[in-house]
Amino acid sequence: MNKTRIYHNPRCSKSRETLALLENQQQDIEIVEYLKTPPTAEELSDILQQLDMQPRQLLRTKETLYKELQLDNDNLSDQELIRAMCDNPKLIERPIVIKNNQAIIGRPPEAVLNIL
Repeated sequence: MNKTRIYHNPRCSKSRETLALLENQQQDIEIVEYLKTPPTAEELSDILQQLDMQPRQLLRTKETLYKELQLDNDNLSDQELIRAMCDNPKLIERPIVIKNNQAIIGRPPEAVLNIL
């Protein structure tokens, strides 16, 4: 059985609900607490490709840090946005679940059923 990876924040209710759903589906789970172990720029680029998303779509725009870092600036490149998320993983939307090179954001948690 292939592992199911979850980029997890234990303080986030949606992340906890998604993890519980994966456990109920009897998945072989690899938990990545991304606030403690942020993805590298290369890993985040791969995740974005699996999500079929642009970096700006993965940013948590309501975070105070988003405004402080002026990430709403349309002149920032994708690489600059990715670097900002790697340096400040709190800015990454969560939870992200990956299975068989497919990724999805667990909002709502039931969305992850589409890739299991």
